[in-house]
Amino acid sequence: MNVGALELGGSHVSACVVDVETWRVSNACRLSFDPKDSRPELLGAICRAAGALTGVTRVGVAAPGPFDYENGICKVHGLGKLEGLFNVDMRAELVHVLRLDRASIRFLNDAEAFLLGESVAGAARGHDRAIGITLGTGLGSAFLADREIVRSGEGVPPNGDLHVVPFRGAPVEDAISGRAISARFDGRTGAAEIAARAGAGDIGAAAAFASFGADLAESLEPWVRGFRPSRIVVGGSIARAWRHFGAALPTIATAATRIDDAALLGAAAYAVR
Repeated sequence: MNVGALELGGSHVSACVVDVETWRVSNACRLSFDPKDSRPELLGAICRAAGALTGVTRVGVAAPGPFDYENGICKVHGLGKLEGLFNVDMRAELVHVLRLDRASIRFLNDAEAFLLGESVAGAARGHDRAIGITLGTGLGSAFLADREIVRSGEGVPPNGDLHVVPFRGAPVEDAISGRAISARFDGRTGAAEIAARAGAGDIGAAAAFASFGADLAESLEPWVRGFRPSRIVVGGSIARAWRHFGAALPTIATAATRIDDAALLGAAAYAVR
């Protein structure tokens, strides 16, 4: 069965068709945009990417919060990205482009989609309890029990959101994010460049990632103890620098194996559940 999948990121939109029996991806499309683009420009990119979703009757959409996932309405505001989509009924826009009924298009959080994708075809496959962490500009998180996303319960923060949990007197995202790695180094250089310098032998860059890994492990410890996962999967752009910080994490932690398309796979899986 082929299902459409769409992932909305802070500076890109991706789309593909997913065979939910084999988890093979086809008709892949990725378009970049300026996060501060206007509403018409952002919607134009999203609708062009959605044009790749041919021959499907269901579509799953992974989107960053804040977002009204039940109704498909973007609520991103005051974050310096995607502001042009504030209060846009994304379901209505996609219904118009794809000629599908509203019930055929489902939305979920991008970090939750990432973990679902890794659970059906990646590093969390075969694990009934898992935590997913996405590391990029900010911090995303998701919790999976009995192979379903959970947002409450023992060892789960409210709504499964770790980024607002206090850590050393501030939201954990202040210490665990791309901007936090930059702050550990010089406050100007991006995480990708710092990783490249660490790989080239820069001691300061390596130290920035080492301390980042130690803090990530410390921040996760109470949730690992309370939730008792058998797998922690780390994704997002910073996961590409796994070799510079992964050793500090628990042995059950691993980098994502479907880092580029996990959220798309998860969106497709969610669309048919």
